[in-house]
Amino acid sequence: MPRFTIETTYRIPYYRQHTYEAATFAQACRLAIDDEDWEDELPDYECVGPTYVTGIWKGGNSAYEGEEIDVPSHFDETAHRMISHFHELLEQLDHIARPTSLPTAEFDRWLTQARTAVEKARAIIDERPDPDQPAAGSVQESS
Repeated sequence: MPRFTIETTYRIPYYRQHTYEAATFAQACRLAIDDEDWEDELPDYECVGPTYVTGIWKGGNSAYEGEEIDVPSHFDETAHRMISHFHELLEQLDHIARPTSLPTAEFDRWLTQARTAVEKARAIIDERPDPDQPAAGSVQESS
């Protein structure tokens, strides 16, 4: 019977709690995201992610040495699968967000929502704030 070496992974999130001085909570959130000081990080074992496959090789004990097999997407990390599929869905939505046989009023309502969804998706891909959310300005961290 064939043997395979399978590498699996799970993620353990880490968290920290810092206090920031800012004019708005959105600005405080931006400060927290941009803060690179993780000296007091703690693992969050209660929120461990599901196990997923990160590598497959033919043969026993052959990780990174044997013949590598592509990991089928359904064994990939769920968040990664969602992100990959998100791009495809965005392209589909962007492509069909053109006039169709819908009544004009219904199409105009749908098109506005579709364009908003496309703008938000592009902002997510570009790692920008949502179009309907102002970018947080620069403020100083409290000591």
